[in-house]
Amino acid sequence: MLAERMLAAVEAALKDQPTVVLFSGGRDSTCLLDLVAQTGAKATALHVNYGLRPEADGEEEHCARVAERLGVPLAVERPRRPQGNIQAWARDARYAAAARRAEATGALVAAGHTATDQVETILYRLASSPGRRALLGMKPREGRLVRPLLGFTREDTAAYCAQRGLPYVDDPSNASEEFARARVRHGLVPALRAIHPAAEANVLRTADVLRDEAAVLDELVTNLLRPDGRSAEVALLRAVSPALARLAVQRLADAAAGRPAAGVARRAPEILALDGTAALDVGAGLRAHVSEGVLRFGSTPPLPAVPPRTAPRP
Repeated sequence: MLAERMLAAVEAALKDQPTVVLFSGGRDSTCLLDLVAQTGAKATALHVNYGLRPEADGEEEHCARVAERLGVPLAVERPRRPQGNIQAWARDARYAAAARRAEATGALVAAGHTATDQVETILYRLASSPGRRALLGMKPREGRLVRPLLGFTREDTAAYCAQRGLPYVDDPSNASEEFARARVRHGLVPALRAIHPAAEANVLRTADVLRDEAAVLDELVTNLLRPDGRSAEVALLRAVSPALARLAVQRLADAAAGRPAAGVARRAPEILALDGTAALDVGAGLRAHVSEGVLRFGSTPPLPAVPPRTAPRP
């Protein structure tokens, strides 16, 4: 049965650890919260009220009722709205709030992403960001963050909620073509399905294969680095294929930045051409350093202050 398979997936992901469940009140997070509650793990539901829509307070009240029904305590965050990309801010605010609570108790953070979200994410990244990462999709686990429902579709979570009699809310912005994700969901995915009925399944299978192959490439890259994982012999990188050298350069840059350092791999030929003691600013706030045949990355130093000009004397 669907419910039994979903519960088994959640239990395998949580392993009885305390968990903060990201809870918007939508079908996916409602399904996930109910499943987590059934596992018996110590859980907290986290709802972020962004205050962006007239329905926001009503959705918060809905979440409080559902969490009370499931016997799960609800925590609510109301972040201040900044300038800039609203969706990026909302995502960052949600995960930052969850991380604070999880770190305080050693808990996991569970998100209700489904296979349907995975397809949309891969297609969106493929269109908006070049590189191999775009095709790998979301991982079932990244640090404290777990996604137990990646093996199930949005239709599965809706069927689960119907079977359990769980009410959920629909965010109207999910249907607004103002947002790129909504255009992928309501335009691109149906178009691909019209080309081939198994389009979504094929995207998921391709991502699975690429993640397996990425693990092999990651091992090859690790073998090219020095034991500290933050430096490499330039001669060794010059001796391997350009593609593998690019991956090694990108890995070193990401480690130095503490995040994906977009675009550094494209500078690999310039970086590996450095001789003696040399440095090169490569973007993403990073500078490549070569000394005694070893490549490392560090932060780009700030520009020196320019003294103010003094007016000439008459």
